[in-house]
Amino acid sequence: MFFYYFGEYLLLLQQVFRRPEKWKIYRKEIVHEMNEIGVGSLGLIVIISSFIGAVMTMQIAFQLASDLIPTSVIGQINRDSNILELGPTISALVLMGKVGSAISSQIGSMRVTEQIDALEIMGINAAGYLILPKIVAGVVMVPVLVTIAIVCALVGGLIGGALSGAVSPNDYIIGIRDSFNGFTVSVAMVKAFVFGFIITSIPAHKGFHVRGGALEVGQAGTRAVVIGCITILACDYMITALML
Repeated sequence: MFFYYFGEYLLLLQQVFRRPEKWKIYRKEIVHEMNEIGVGSLGLIVIISSFIGAVMTMQIAFQLASDLIPTSVIGQINRDSNILELGPTISALVLMGKVGSAISSQIGSMRVTEQIDALEIMGINAAGYLILPKIVAGVVMVPVLVTIAIVCALVGGLIGGALSGAVSPNDYIIGIRDSFNGFTVSVAMVKAFVFGFIITSIPAHKGFHVRGGALEVGQAGTRAVVIGCITILACDYMITALML
């Protein structure tokens, strides 16, 4: 069954990346999807990332409670943890639940109400028209959201450490700036790019091939989120193993 669905997924992507009929229409849809995926998820990403950064600072301070370890190490560990793992992965899992379920439900509803069939009868590449703008918006906006998530996590860690007394703002900033390796940002952006593709393509596939009625649309959305989250974690492991 895995190879059947994987082949179905690849065939759908082949349809998606065909030459568009009119670039002007696609550009409008891409801008619309970028607003839905990026701006629509910005508040959620900011809140979650800020609290994760604050909690991470307090937990790291609890684990490193020793007079032999400088408190600036807390900022350094929090920085690398958020850039390499927490920022991209947690953001992707959150976006899969929010954006992925919405994409699957939207396309699935169009399938069961025969709107996709109507587009195909008119000679329009329904897969490309409905899915390609979402994929392009995903691979563009998810790295932007991940960058914002990392910044918010670091700022949240600064505020959380100062309020809890775990680390002073000056020591935390010294830790963030100390021994910074820019390659970690490259790893985070590669993860964000891949996650953006997964967040949009897998739910689109599940919604595009749904059969039945409203119940099946809901089930397809649930399966899309579950499979997407597992795929994100698997790709996270592979990218980390290959690049680090």
